[in-house]
Amino acid sequence: MTNHYVATVPVKFTDSEGEVRTRFQRVGAMFRNTRNGDGSEFFSLKLDFPVAVQELVMFPPSSKEPQE
Repeated sequence: MTNHYVATVPVKFTDSEGEVRTRFQRVGAMFRNTRNGDGSEFFSLKLDFPVAVQELVMFPPSSKEPQE
């Protein structure tokens, strides 16, 4: 299981056939962490740049994503 997810924002656009579609623009990564004391999990979100959005969508990294 991966220890991080790709953080994205959904961006709606109209394709060449006039259909409204959604693409996902990468804005950072979310990392799964484990506390040393009790072993509980938590996540940390690291943004590539400051963003002012209402929604972030996380995906597991694809095979073409560089490993950090």
